[in-house]
Parts: sequence; structure tokens; C-alpha cells
Amino acid sequence: MRIAVVHGPNLNLLGTREPEVYGTATLADVDRALEELAREVGAEVEFFQSNCEGRILDYLAEIRERVDGVLINPAGLGHTSVALLDGLLATSRPFAEVHLSNPSSRESFRHRSFLSAAAVGVVAGFGVDSYLSGFRCLNNYLVRRSGAAQ
Repeated sequence: MRIAVVHGPNLNLLGTREPEVYGTATLADVDRALEELAREVGAEVEFFQSNCEGRILDYLAEIRERVDGVLINPAGLGHTSVALLDGLLATSRPFAEVHLSNPSSRESFRHRSFLSAAAVGVVAGFGVDSYLSGFRCLNNYLVRRSGAAQ
């Protein structure tokens, strides 16, 4: 399985941005942990991060034919962007949504995600483990869906 991992706005600042909320791991730490997990489960992974919604949408359109699924941390775009939901749906690929923090325990405007209802699953509140759990679960979902042996 080939999974694209999309990191939304401000995630390039991990490790220094509000460490009390997002932890001290950097984006490079997250990507390294995901690369290790991908090797462990026999999957391929590619990464993309942008602070620009349009660049994320362009990336999603570009990867449609080369990935089996998408793991996305939409960051603030999850609460504001119908265009991001449309871009994910246009890939015709299953996606899982992850968040480092638990949006439901934060400000009320973070309680609703435009993506969650269309995602195959959502993992939130466990820091870097949200990404790892989301990746593992999405990979398992894709393997089962393809009928391949795990």
C-alpha cells in the first residue's frame, strides 16, 4: 500500500509552536516515526506539508493515481474548508484524519470538522501517536479492502 501523509498549516512549526498543546516532537520526528512504521507494515509513504490550502489541493489532485489512501492532519483547515473536503473526495481514495491534540477539548470552533464524516476514521489527542495509530489503521483498512493478506 502507498499512503500519502498530508500535514496542514503550521505543522512545520511543530516542536516550537505551543508545545503544551502539540508537544515537542518536530515534523521531521513525526515523518521519521511514520517512515519506520511504514517499513514495519510493508507500506510505502510520501509526505507533503503546506501552509497554503491551494497547494494542498493541488497535491491531492496530483496524487490521485499513485496512492491507495491519504492520512491527513488538516490542522485548522479541517474546521473551515469545504474545498479541502472536496479535494479529498476527488482523489477517490480513502482517507483518515488525525490531530495531535483533541479538538473536542479545545475552543468550540474546533469541535466540528468538515472532513470527519467522510473519513474512514479519526484519531485525535494522542500527539505523535495519533499519526502512528491513524497510519496503522488506514493501512490495515486498505489491505483488507484490497483482499491482500496482512
